Amino acid sequence: MTQTEQLVEPQNGVATTTSLQVANSFEKKHKHVLETIKNLMAENSAVKNMFKETTYLSDRGREYQMYQMDKDGFTLLVMGYTGQKATEFKLRYIQAFNEMEQTLKNQSALRLPENNAEMVQVIQNVNKETNRRIDEVETTVDELKDRFGLPASQAKSLEQARKRHVVTLLGGFESNAYQHLSGKTFRQIGGDFKDYFEVPRYDALPLSKFDEGMSYIKAWQLPTNLALQVRDLNLQTELEVSEFV
Repeated sequence: MTQTEQLVEPQNGVATTTSLQVANSFEKKHKHVLETIKNLMAENSAVKNMFKETTYLSDRGREYQMYQMDKDGFTLLVMGYTGQKATEFKLRYIQAFNEMEQTLKNQSALRLPENNAEMVQVIQNVNKETNRRIDEVETTVDELKDRFGLPASQAKSLEQARKRHVVTLLGGFESNAYQHLSGKTFRQIGGDFKDYFEVPRYDALPLSKFDEGMSYIKAWQLPTNLALQVRDLNLQTELEVSEFV
């Protein structure tokens, strides 16, 4: 069993997780997760359909309250969880829900009735329900990608791409321009990036815009005045540079 499969389980043909699993994954006290769920249900009656009250047995055999939830309930519950580690777990849950939805889809396709008339009806119903659930999952995934910032590894990839591009534009690490204008150039491309995507830093970029962010960095060019300074510096000797700067 993979790590993501442990996060989500099927219940009556629906991919679900539990308040206890969420508490363990996000390092929250279970009683606080229960309080959040109860507050959500009290605020809006529609939320009650996303959560089902149940129980679990502790290691000592005692019975405690717990909630099962579908992907909508999970999304609503963890919406306020912040931080890099929380983002990582949200992405793992997205993957887990996707894998379970696909498993349920495959299982539904194998349940065939005994006669042709029933088979046609079942297939039509399965296709309709499967398409509906796939649309819901894709919508949820897109919304989560837009809501959460980049994982640390992808934010670092953007920063590394920026560094490589700046080095190239300035003529290499050993160039006069890099020695004297690298700081100014890094600030320029960083500021332009944040202004364009309206984010305060690289890791705040929505996950769905990572490829667009990478393309922006690779396409970025020096402003005219800065480009002229780079050209002039790289044409001069070290002595001339000291007088120039």
